[in-house]
Amino acid sequence: MSETNRVVIIGGHGKVALLAAPKLASHGLNVESVIRNPEHSDEISALGATPVVLDIEQADVDALAQQFSGAKAVVFSAGAGGGSPERTVAVDYEAAVRTMKAAEQAGVKRFAMVSYARASVDVDSLEKDNSFYTYAKAKHDADKFLRATDLDFTILGPGLLTLDPSSQKVTLTDEEGKIQGRAPQENEGNTARETVADVLTHVVVNNAAVRQTVNFYDGQTPIAEAIS
Repeated sequence: MSETNRVVIIGGHGKVALLAAPKLASHGLNVESVIRNPEHSDEISALGATPVVLDIEQADVDALAQQFSGAKAVVFSAGAGGGSPERTVAVDYEAAVRTMKAAEQAGVKRFAMVSYARASVDVDSLEKDNSFYTYAKAKHDADKFLRATDLDFTILGPGLLTLDPSSQKVTLTDEEGKIQGRAPQENEGNTARETVADVLTHVVVNNAAVRQTVNFYDGQTPIAEAIS
């Protein structure tokens, strides 16, 4: 059971996580950002989060569960970032699954996963020699595993990520990334990383969208109104 106001972010030095940490902290949450490189510790601390040096590619379920014990929520925002196919599988699928198992073992029910809008369908339409296929399959399989757990999960599916500032407004999409049945027009399928951070903060702070997949782009509807 959750004993503290502590949130653990896996992939703490990723672009979304760096934006989300101070937002979560501003709501009175104690944020622990798990990072692999100790040289990033000062940057994490400056955001109001506590750096935790732990290599999720090497850490087993027991080690992760020990880190999660007593936490309010676990956020998985790690990714191989376009590395080798082997590392993509190791991080985006295998480490993600160990993180879910560890959350269950530690009794932490709330789990937020940063995925992408078409993760549930791309694996069926891409050729296996497509350079994006390994990532698409890793995210698809990780999300599928999460849905089969007893965790109170929320899967976030943004569109094409940008460095634009957040408008704090979104447009929800279906699993194919369509808006009310139509494909997004040019730039309509973009999602600012800061918007992802805002949505992540909203669902964690307000316990919103439990056991739901939320696919979204930057849009016109305030986050709190679009996602409950």
